[in-house]
Amino acid sequence: MSTESFIITSARTEDLNPTTRTAIIQLCIAAHQQEDFQHLFSYVPSGGLHFLAYRDDLLMGHALVTTRWLQPEGHPILKTAYVDAVATLPASQGYGYGSALLRRLASEIGDEYVIACLETERTAFYSRLGWEVWRGPLAGRDEHGLIPTPDQTGVMILRLEQTPALDLDRGLTIECQPGRIW
Repeated sequence: MSTESFIITSARTEDLNPTTRTAIIQLCIAAHQQEDFQHLFSYVPSGGLHFLAYRDDLLMGHALVTTRWLQPEGHPILKTAYVDAVATLPASQGYGYGSALLRRLASEIGDEYVIACLETERTAFYSRLGWEVWRGPLAGRDEHGLIPTPDQTGVMILRLEQTPALDLDRGLTIECQPGRIW
């Protein structure tokens, strides 16, 4: 399969039409085999930034950036590009669509964010693209304090131009969201 006539666009959540939203949902369900993606747009706040990879008129890949707030131990809270719902059409995986999509995402978020973060089981894929596994202790933050997440694995960060020097073996916290920490 060729990646010719392959384009990547981006759009805010509120600018996606119903047809594109449906295509994103179907792509995520096919790629992850998780029906909960039917509810993706009830979880995504307005202002989310979607990166969409198309070959001709077919949606081949998707990634979503929303704003979250990481705090590496010894640093202030950092405005974070949290990457979610990364998906490539199953028949097209391994052809570079996902890599191209994530490179484009990384090149466009640096002006708005200090750091990028995601949680994945596919750390080797992201490592090839410059992402680093956080090795230190992880926790959520809410109004009551810290909620340790000692069993959490696969949290990765991508250093951007504004990212301070970090020690990946120290603690990392993120604000809790309804129904999830990471």
